[in-house]
Amino acid sequence: MTREPAQRSSFLAVLDGQVMTPPPLWMMRQAGRYLPEYRALRAKAGDFLTLCYTPEFATEVTLQPIRRFDFDAAIIFSDILVVPHALGVGLRFEAGEGPRLDPVTDAAAIAALPETLDPARTGPVYEAIARTRAALRSETALIGFCGAPWTVATYMVAGCGTDDQAPARMLALREPAVFQALIDRLVEASIAHLLGQIEAGADAVQIFDTWAGVLDRQSFERWCLDPLARIAAGIWAKKPEARIIAFPKGASAHALSRIAAIGVNAIGLDWTADRSVLRKLGEKTALQGNLDPLRLIAGGAQLDEEILRIRTDLDGVRHIFNLGHGIRPETPIAHVERLVERVRAPL
Repeated sequence: MTREPAQRSSFLAVLDGQVMTPPPLWMMRQAGRYLPEYRALRAKAGDFLTLCYTPEFATEVTLQPIRRFDFDAAIIFSDILVVPHALGVGLRFEAGEGPRLDPVTDAAAIAALPETLDPARTGPVYEAIARTRAALRSETALIGFCGAPWTVATYMVAGCGTDDQAPARMLALREPAVFQALIDRLVEASIAHLLGQIEAGADAVQIFDTWAGVLDRQSFERWCLDPLARIAAGIWAKKPEARIIAFPKGASAHALSRIAAIGVNAIGLDWTADRSVLRKLGEKTALQGNLDPLRLIAGGAQLDEEILRIRTDLDGVRHIFNLGHGIRPETPIAHVERLVERVRAPL
C-alpha cells in the first residue's frame, strides 16, 4: 500500500532535517510491563507470542502509552526475534527466563533456513501496523523495527540471551565464513521485514543493535557496520524516502561517526554516550536519547536536572528525546508523567 506521510509530526520533522524545540519524545519499550493496562492484556493473551501475533492485541498495546502520555511517536509492539521465528527457527518464551530458540550453530543449519520469511509470522505484524496507523492521529508517527543481524545472531547461536555473547563471538572467530553466511541471511531477511513494515504504514524504522558494544573495532566493522549499510541500501533501493534510525548500544564515538556516514536519519545514543563529543554528529544525522532508565526510576530533582542537561547539551541540533535503553518494568508512572512535562517545558 502507499499513503501520504504523517502530517505535522515533530518526530518526522527532526528525521527529515529540522531542529525542533522542544524536541519530540518517545521511549524505547514504552508499551510494556510498567503499565497496568499492558499487564492486564498480557494476562488475557496468555503468552507473549500470542500477544505479539494477534493484531488486535498488538495494536492495543502499541496505543496504550500514546493514550496516557501523548508521545510524539508510537513503536509497534513486536519482538526482534520475529525474524528468526519467520525463518523457521523454533522460538518460545519461558516465564522468568526470557526467549529460548533452537540454536543455529553450523553451516547445515544456516543453509536450511528458508529464502523467504513465513507470512504467518510477519503478516500479523504488518496487519497490526496498518491498524495502528489508522488509529493514530496524523501528528503521531509510527515506528517499525527489527533487530540488527549481529544482535539477532547472538540469540540464534546461543539459543538464548547471554551476558557476553561469547557463543556468537566464538563462532565468528573460529568459523567466520559460517558466521558470515548467517549474517548475510539476516541482512536479506531484515530488509524484507522492514520493507513490509514500511509498506504497511510505518513512518520510520529502527534497527536495534543491542550488543554492538561487545565487539572490538574490526569485528564491529564486519558484523555491525557493514550489515547496517547493506540493510539501509536495500531499503532505500526500494523506498528512497524511507527513514531509518540506528541504535547501536554501547558503540564508541568512532563507531557512531562511521554509522552517521551511512546516511541514516538518526542515531540512538545510550546513556553512557558523551553528548559533548557527539553533538557534532548532529550536523550529519539526528541524535536520539539518552536518559539513563535508572534515573527515570529514581525520579526527584536528579531526574529534572538530567533532563535539563540533555536538552541543553543538544539544544540547536536535531534531537529526539528518548531513554538510553528501554524503560524498565519497575518505573513509576508518575515519573514518566514528570518526564513528559519537563521535556516539553521551555528551556
